[in-house]
Amino acid sequence: MKYIDSRRGPWRTAAGDDGPLADITPQPHLLLTQDEWRAVRERWPQGMPVGVRLAKDADVEDLADDLPRLALVALAFPKWTDGRAYSQARLLRSRLRYGGELRATGEVLADMLPLLARTGFDAVELRADQRRDVADRALRHFGAHYQGDTIDPRPLFARPPQWADAAPRIAAHAFEHAEQMA
Repeated sequence: MKYIDSRRGPWRTAAGDDGPLADITPQPHLLLTQDEWRAVRERWPQGMPVGVRLAKDADVEDLADDLPRLALVALAFPKWTDGRAYSQARLLRSRLRYGGELRATGEVLADMLPLLARTGFDAVELRADQRRDVADRALRHFGAHYQGDTIDPRPLFARPPQWADAAPRIAAHAFEHAEQMA
């Protein structure tokens, strides 16, 4: 899992001093709303990194044709009790086969990370009062899950026998690899 500090990364929103810009000039690493993206997608240069912030009630199917062009999709958790972004993430990864960065934003708590990872998120902006070391422990807490997920859709009983023994080591390796990438 990649931890994001939105104040330091290359991604920025297309807002001016007084709010949203009336006209957006394409530039790398803009994180646009779905409406902003619709307004500029026809003139957005191919290969220029762009991201879209989806509202909690947005239909991810509306982005299906644009997904190959999007380097980042940010899904909002307006409250930690609002789980619609989990469903959006699962659909983006499983049904629509989105391969870019899938980022959780908003009220993201450390104990949400295991489910975020299982539903397809690979980056998070933790809420300001959350600690990264606690989030890291939450990711390592369970080595394997009985149900399938976006990592492996097969339930545990349908996986090769060695999977059950190797699952904790695989989870630890994935976590260590993600730490090196951050």
